[in-house]
Amino acid sequence: MGGTGPAARPSGPVHRALFVDRDGTINPDLHYLKDAARVEILRGVGTALSLAHDHGFLVICVTNQSGIDRGFYTAEDVTRIHGRLNELLGAQGARIDAFYFCPHAPGAGCACRKPGTGLFEDARRDWNVEFGTSAIVGDRALDIEAGRRLGLLTALVVPPHHEQEVAAELAAQAIAPDIAASTFGAAVLRILARG
Repeated sequence: MGGTGPAARPSGPVHRALFVDRDGTINPDLHYLKDAARVEILRGVGTALSLAHDHGFLVICVTNQSGIDRGFYTAEDVTRIHGRLNELLGAQGARIDAFYFCPHAPGAGCACRKPGTGLFEDARRDWNVEFGTSAIVGDRALDIEAGRRLGLLTALVVPPHHEQEVAAELAAQAIAPDIAASTFGAAVLRILARG
């Protein structure tokens, strides 16, 4: 499991978090992205993350990165990409507070690959997160399934041209998101409207 959480565990009050998926949710899914120079932020993401912070949410990215296990890129490449994401978000007055990633391929049997909840549990320990007041935004059924397992408010943003694929995934798992939105910004606004 990989993570770039805080250097020291915070003490004090429990926090709520907005968990976000990475590829296809906050940046375009370029399939096994290795080069940080290719990173882009989807329109409206910076504004939405800034609003989430203004409403008292930590923003924590939880992402499956099986390309590490498959040999397509390294954990260091992923860390550089996450640094670049925060550079781009910083220019928009936003940030992601921490990144957690699973390096394992499907079938590895790990607890960290979504829909497993290992990375979320790590974030909870590192950041004193209360799942019952937290939310997740993702683009796949596995994001919604992980959120359901943890009692998070779940929001789905389906990338264009993937509607049928994601609908089939949801049907196969017999799950549905609490919120379905056409954009990341719309999903975050609906999360914030719930208090």
